[in-house]
Amino acid sequence: MIEQGGRCHYCSLPMWDGSAAPDCTTQAGPIPLRCTAEHLRPRCEGGGNTADNIVAACWYCNTHRHRRKKPLSPEAHRARVQRRMASGKWLAPSWPDLAAPDMRPARRGAPHPHD
Repeated sequence: MIEQGGRCHYCSLPMWDGSAAPDCTTQAGPIPLRCTAEHLRPRCEGGGNTADNIVAACWYCNTHRHRRKKPLSPEAHRARVQRRMASGKWLAPSWPDLAAPDMRPARRGAPHPHD
């Protein structure tokens, strides 16, 4: 988590770990942004518990990747999450200020920061 600057591998939102978490237990609270260990190659497919196979991902992104019968590859899932973040269709649309500057959806009529 520290190597990633405390941000999710997929959505780039800031995460918290269990030791620093507020006492919230609902989906409306920060539970979706709880840090989890994400195996890039699942253990059931031979992936190991090694540093090169594990990234920090928020609970929301991690569980959504694995809801499919055949989960997307980490690269494809990250691209999907970033597209949906940019269009305000991932996680809570009211949380865009938490996103990294290059991940924030552009406001209507406002120039994109890279334009």
